[in-house]
Formats: sequence, structure tokens, C-alpha cells
Amino acid sequence: MKKLNEFAVDKNLTPQVFFSVIIPARNEEANIRACILSILENFYPKKLLEIIVIDDFSTDKTVEIILQLQTQYPQLKLLRLKDLLSNGKINSYKKKALTIAIEKAMGDWVITTDADCIIPINWLSNFDNYIQQNDKKFIAAPVVFVDKKTFLSRFQCLDFLSLQGITAASVSAGVHSMCNGANLCYKKDIFFEVGGFSGIDNLASGDDMLLMHKIQKRLPDSIGYLYAKGSIVQTLPMPTWKTFINQRIRWASKASSYDDKKIMVVLWLVYLLNVFLLALLLIAFFYPILFLSWLILVAVKMGVELLFMKEISGFYQQKSLLKWFPLMQPLHIAYTVIAGFWGKFGKYSWKDRNVN
Repeated sequence: MKKLNEFAVDKNLTPQVFFSVIIPARNEEANIRACILSILENFYPKKLLEIIVIDDFSTDKTVEIILQLQTQYPQLKLLRLKDLLSNGKINSYKKKALTIAIEKAMGDWVITTDADCIIPINWLSNFDNYIQQNDKKFIAAPVVFVDKKTFLSRFQCLDFLSLQGITAASVSAGVHSMCNGANLCYKKDIFFEVGGFSGIDNLASGDDMLLMHKIQKRLPDSIGYLYAKGSIVQTLPMPTWKTFINQRIRWASKASSYDDKKIMVVLWLVYLLNVFLLALLLIAFFYPILFLSWLILVAVKMGVELLFMKEISGFYQQKSLLKWFPLMQPLHIAYTVIAGFWGKFGKYSWKDRNVN
């Protein structure tokens, strides 16, 4: 992480890019207002902005809240899947929602985020500045979980910090296609050039990384990473262990869809290491002498990871969480194995839908 230089904003540049910000939403009455208002509070010309919320069959007051906000903000538009989808069950409502919204977007550039996110004040201007300074077509940017001061929240924060650090380092180096759909920006025409989500629309997840992978294969030098503290999007951790595990199974379910051997090798090495450590711990209950070997291996693993995590947590201003890192190691090993297995062979529930 030390080798990554934070993006330098050129204050001499004036805003030029018209952005279409797309927010898929399903039963987000508790979050959608704050998300939309945080975007509208950005220091960016309103004439260069539209916000498209596409509702995914919400049964709460999400639509009512958006309709209320529309009376005050002409930049805000509402689309409803129930008015736009023909009959028939699909496996990825989010990809369908994004596709419909992108087709109707007025901007040449699309930004995607989630309905439970809070957007920083210079989010749009930083994307505009980055686009003007760099010849990139797909831009990933940082996301952080909000620490809710619970054990589960801190566990998720630490886990997500490591993923975000790997994302920043690997994308900046052009090694792997990793990103998070809560903070993505890409040219609308590049989405259609690669066929959108065709070929990956059978999967419930992957609207971010699998799309990025398709674009990277077509245009390898078109991927960028906006490494800037002023571009960090905040999102909420899962409220319960059940929803957390389901989220991670959903994320893991797209792993086998990569055809990039480099990514698959890394994923398998990480997974097999955790399988080995979990198996060794379980065997040590019957052969206690192995506990020492397990502790040494975990200590080495943790030491290497802490060097990495120190830099990441500093960028995201969450260094205080590192004191929890050793305590959460056994749990992290177990959850990695479980989520990886069920992501490949199991089913999960997401947004009140059962997914194969």
C-alpha cells in the first residue's frame, strides 16, 4: 500500500462530465433518503447530474420516499422493475435493474452505488477530475464499512478492509479485476460494447467484478482505480450473522465464473490455506501437540497480514480496529471456508429471495 500514491486533484480543471448515478433499491426505506441527499449535496453542477433509482419490487416505503424527494429535486428519476419486466423469473434482478437504468441514462458516464451508502462531498468532482486526467473507461473506487461498535460489525470492517486493500493494489498494478459495485464509474458505451451482463446474467451476483473482468479482457488498459480519501463511499455492515454469511456466500458464488487463470490460482491458494488451517485446528483437538504448530502458522499468517492491514487501515482511518485482528483470526478462517464452500455448492437468501 505504501507504493500507491493518492490521486492529486487538478484544481484548474472545471467540471465537464455528465454523470448518471444509478441506485438499485429493494426495501431500503431506512437508507434511501440519506443516500440520495448525500449525492445531491456534492459540490458538483446539478446540470451535469441525474440520479436514477430503480426499484426492485420494494414492499416498504422506498418508492414513497423517492416520490416525495422528486418534488424537490428534478435531477431524481424513478424506475420500477414491476412496470418494466415481462413475466418470468430471473436469477439476477440487480443486473436486470442496472441494465434497464443504463439503457435509459442520459449521461455518457454511469456511476453505480448502493441504496445504503453515504457519498462523500467531492465524490462526483473527483471522478470528473480523474476522467479528465486519465484515459480510462472503467474506474473502481474505495468503499468502507461503517463501524457500528459491535463484534460483528468490527469483524466485517476488518474483513472488508483487507478486500479493499487488495483491490486497490491489484487494480492499480493491472494484475486482477477486483472492485465493488457501491463505488464504480464507467463509460456507458463500453458497457454495451462488451455486451453488458450477457454471459453472466445467470448469476445473482457479479454485477461489479464480472463486468469489470469482461471489460479488462476487451480493453486491458482501460481500467483505473481512484485512490483518494475524498472518494471513499461508506456502506453499512450486515446487521446479523445470518445476513453476513448470506452476503459472503453471494460474493463467493461468482468465483467459479472467472476464466482468468491468475485470479483462480490466487482464489484457490487462499481458500486451500484456510482449509488447511481449519483442518489442523480440528485435528489438534484430538492431538493437542499440533496446537503449537497451528499457533505458529497462524502467527506467521497474521504477522504478514498485519503489515498490509496497517497501511490499509490508515488510509480508511480505521487503525483502531487492528487490536481486534488477532482475536478474530480463528473465526475468519472458519467463515472463509464455509462461505467459499456454500458459494460453490449451496443456496442462499438475499433481499428476501432464495438464490441457487
